[in-house]
Amino acid sequence: MATPDRQATTLALAHALSAAERGLAVIPLSRTKLPALRSPHRDEPAPEGPPCHGACGRFGHGVYDASTDPGHIRALFAAAPRATGYGIACGLPPYHLIGVDLDTKTGTDAPAALRELALRHLFTIPETVVVLTPSGGRHLWLTGPPDTVVPNSAGRLAPGIDIRGAGGYLVGPGSRTDHGVYTTAPGTAHLPPAPCPPALLRLLAPPPRPRHPAPSTPGDQGHGLVHFVLSAHEGQRNTRLFWAACRAYESGIGPALADALTEAACTTGLPEREARATIASAARMTTHRER
Repeated sequence: MATPDRQATTLALAHALSAAERGLAVIPLSRTKLPALRSPHRDEPAPEGPPCHGACGRFGHGVYDASTDPGHIRALFAAAPRATGYGIACGLPPYHLIGVDLDTKTGTDAPAALRELALRHLFTIPETVVVLTPSGGRHLWLTGPPDTVVPNSAGRLAPGIDIRGAGGYLVGPGSRTDHGVYTTAPGTAHLPPAPCPPALLRLLAPPPRPRHPAPSTPGDQGHGLVHFVLSAHEGQRNTRLFWAACRAYESGIGPALADALTEAACTTGLPEREARATIASAARMTTHRER
């Protein structure tokens, strides 16, 4: 007979695989809601260059391990036998998920604050997936356009309202934590994540970034980004390429690195046409953010 923890792990894996079938990239989480796999670099000196983010090919890079590939997800959970939940990566295609976390901290009324923002900025929160947290909070699932990156924030929009965007994750329904189980609100499980209202999206978008002069050559950072794409597993190829291309264009080396990134993506099995379209999308997005 399985132990309760083993049962929780098996159930979490089943929920994670179900989420992946909907196109949601997932990672295993511990009872503390943190990634269940420790970093393979925890005992290494701080890197001189960009963080690894999984380029080494090992598990333990948090949200950068996220995948929709069933085989990869099973391997993640096999490496994390104490996982009791799963996280859903935000900001990734096809949904470009944005999580609006309405907290229940003492002295705050996050739902009322969101209603006030909606009245002030003339938007309505659409019907969408709502996940209930063990503490009484709510997670609203919204989708964003592919050319807009929404950053993570805590209380910036209003007290008690945290935002999960690119590089963040939401605790998936069915996950068990030290405080209880995350569940889907009645009547919302069948809904697709709804588009974020444009007025709310404008409040969530980051401020324009200063443009930096482009270096003359890609250098070590360019080689690291190419290797990051080359080490992608099935189910991660497009996501890794998009992330690497965004970093390249933000650093001013995008045009010089585009062909190398395309070649790396094709080596992993991504069609050239899809690879170039992904890089072009990254270029448009970073150009839009810097205006």
